[in-house]
Amino acid sequence: MTEAILLVGGQGTRLRPVTVNTPKPMVPTAGVPFLAHQIARAAAAGVTHIVMATCYLAEVFEPYFGDGSDFGLSLEYVVEDEPLGTGGAIRNAGQRLTGGPDSSVLVFNGDILTGLDIRGLVEAHEAADADVSLHLVRVEDPRAFGLVPTDPDGRVLAFTEKPQTPEEIITDQINAGCYVFRRSVIDSIPAGRPVSVERETFPGLLASGATLHGVTENTYWMDLGKPESIIQASADLVRGVVPSPAVPGRRGESLVLPGAQVAAGAKLSGGTVVGAGARIEAGAVVQGSIVLDDAVIGRDAQVNASLIGARARVGARTVLDGTVVGDGAAVGDDNELRAGARVWCGAELPAAAIRFSPDA
Repeated sequence: MTEAILLVGGQGTRLRPVTVNTPKPMVPTAGVPFLAHQIARAAAAGVTHIVMATCYLAEVFEPYFGDGSDFGLSLEYVVEDEPLGTGGAIRNAGQRLTGGPDSSVLVFNGDILTGLDIRGLVEAHEAADADVSLHLVRVEDPRAFGLVPTDPDGRVLAFTEKPQTPEEIITDQINAGCYVFRRSVIDSIPAGRPVSVERETFPGLLASGATLHGVTENTYWMDLGKPESIIQASADLVRGVVPSPAVPGRRGESLVLPGAQVAAGAKLSGGTVVGAGARIEAGAVVQGSIVLDDAVIGRDAQVNASLIGARARVGARTVLDGTVVGDGAAVGDDNELRAGARVWCGAELPAAAIRFSPDA
């Protein structure tokens, strides 16, 4: 049996207005809340018990996922009254684990999509007899991440959080946010106070002589911290670029959920999702985008790499490129929004109010 802790306590402030009404891990991605993909992949890898560490909007998780039986595992919930950081959350959730002190515990973040071989990571951890194993990936620009250099055998040598100078960039390997802990290590994290696993727990273990093992697997990896990342991840799941047993339909250029209406002559491509009750009107072209439940995309609108919130309305001939439209917002006819524009939940934009290009 493999147990896991799933960290889902973050507020997702960089994603607003997407996360005004929905915690980041519950944002619909390829037709289901993002967490459904993570739980389904964990179950497929042999995980049988997950403890979910929640904080922000904690009350929304259990009504959706229940006891986990729909995924073939058991699921428990631990709520933090005050945010405890990554290490504190792991320690807090660890009280619900059932394995012995030497058992392996998978720990993963609720905002990362990866094609990681989960079972392989656990097996590598046990083969190395490590105290903690970390999934590492190589990136071209590591400045925004925690660097983790290793020796040729995979033993972790140091931790550098978000390097500030060129001299600090000593490797292109970064902490990919998925770990395997020896249960006794979790029990040694201080209880009842905020703890950063990246800044306190891991460096402390390294200094004490513990064995920290890095497993570098250059698979699909995306941090869903920004709207464009969630939109891209959703499209990649729909198209099968990264596999997930939770996608509710065939892989392809689009996923249209039951109850949605797509008019003849509308075009969907690039891994677009159309939510239940949503309507895409004639002549609309929607590429690589997420259209949530009960939203409307008007006649001859063009929507590319955008997220349209639940019950939102996009007017006729409006062009959206790299745009987020919040839940219940209305963008009038003949607007043009580009380059990271965010329309807040419930806002109303009049017809022809904003353009990025001159009239034809």
